[in-house]
Amino acid sequence: MTTAVAIIGSGNIGTDLLIKVKRLSSTLHVAAMAGIDADSDGLARARRLGVATTHEGVDGLVAMPEFEAVELVFDATSAGAHARNDAIVRDRGRLMVDLTPAAIGPYVVPVVNLGAELDATNVNMVTCGGQATVPMVAAVSRVAQVAYAEIVASISSRSAGPGTRANIDEFTETTARALEVIGGAERGKAIIVLNPADPPLIMRDTVYCLVADQGDGVALDEVAVRDSVTAMVAEVQGYVGGYRLKQEVQFDRVDEPYVPALDRSFRGTRVTVLLEVAGAGHYLPEYAGNLDIMTSAALRTAERLVAARNGAAA
Repeated sequence: MTTAVAIIGSGNIGTDLLIKVKRLSSTLHVAAMAGIDADSDGLARARRLGVATTHEGVDGLVAMPEFEAVELVFDATSAGAHARNDAIVRDRGRLMVDLTPAAIGPYVVPVVNLGAELDATNVNMVTCGGQATVPMVAAVSRVAQVAYAEIVASISSRSAGPGTRANIDEFTETTARALEVIGGAERGKAIIVLNPADPPLIMRDTVYCLVADQGDGVALDEVAVRDSVTAMVAEVQGYVGGYRLKQEVQFDRVDEPYVPALDRSFRGTRVTVLLEVAGAGHYLPEYAGNLDIMTSAALRTAERLVAARNGAAA
């Protein structure tokens, strides 16, 4: 028997998530979907798939008879709307997986820290940039001390809907914080680029890590860093098939009297990781890897949260 879940948000992310649960999950099924646009394609698709719908948002969702069986709710709306959605859903004892950058609950990147957050009632999926790049910073951090991490996420402007555009500030703040909190960097910075290229380009991410010299003439173990990054890429590919390195990890010597990002001098190595994230094409086109990695990570997280809750109850 599968566990009932619900989705708030009938835009691109919510609709892609709906289809992923239908196609890929053997443990979950979508019992209800809520939106605020009665004519949205997402709600229409949900109805065609036999899913109960409402266009009255979270209030309509919790009033639906189908909600009684729901154990977990995905929020695919916006950072601004999430606070109220979360309060209403968790007040009714349901788990919440937050795909907005609201960051009310702890940050979760499945391959990095999901196992430590299985008792949480609200988990935050950071951002698309965070899901793509935090694993790389964590991979470097587990074999070396990362003084500073900076990421540049470049996504097609066509894959940036109203919610993404409205949350640009939250995107950069949440991603930068996640680079520190779960990526292991002492300081983090995030930049997002909306690329207007036509035809649209697949999501690409650049990750820079400054690793300080370890003293006593001990050089950075480049082999260990490469191996750690390669292993982490393989782990992410377990649920995001289009995630891959664009080229070998790069290493450059840095010896600067003053680095603005650190507000001090720095001697060490700059580690550069170049990534590409292609979408699976379940609902969104291949170039929308930024959305695909969010829904894929959210699905993996929800399955583990539900399994943990049911296992504890048993």
